[in-house]
Amino acid sequence: MYSGGSCGHDTARKMKVTKAQAQANRTHIVQTASTLFRERGFDGVGVADLMAAAGFTHGGFYKHFGSKVDLMAESAACGALQTEALLADASIADIVNQYLSREHRDARGAGCTMAALGGDAARQPSAVRATFADTIERLSAALSTGDMAMDGMHGEQARARSLVILAQMVGAIIMSRACPDDSPLADEILTSCRNAISASLPG
Repeated sequence: MYSGGSCGHDTARKMKVTKAQAQANRTHIVQTASTLFRERGFDGVGVADLMAAAGFTHGGFYKHFGSKVDLMAESAACGALQTEALLADASIADIVNQYLSREHRDARGAGCTMAALGGDAARQPSAVRATFADTIERLSAALSTGDMAMDGMHGEQARARSLVILAQMVGAIIMSRACPDDSPLADEILTSCRNAISASLPG
């Protein structure tokens, strides 16, 4: 009788470990996809290549996701959270300087999801576009606090200003990346937009 109870307890523990490992594997796949999609675009990465990069077999993909679209949406959200975390403790001036830097421009896989995949998202199913809409909301909300609030800018005024700044920053990175890496124009775009946005900030 006691043996049976012990066995049941051990089985439960094994199931918990298995579920925990499955969740860890899923998280790893999402993080790998987030990086690869930002580097190559949604259509530039197949499921087989993605799973191989994550260290798993192609067949294991559907144990975790219903479709590639599901993974695209979740990986985009993952990348957005990374960007949002960087905004949390920085002033708007610091955000602008870091975002419109050559380092960010060149680091597609680790950079902002909006700048890397915004164009791709426009051609994707609504589930993916909904994720990007949520990303815009979250990033603009992060920008609308701090410096602008302290300068007396609140509510709709702060929201409108943050959307403009976000659009300027994302657009500048996209335009700069569209140029050859060694093109002087790539740096000129970043510098011009960085200076213009910085000059318009409160204080």
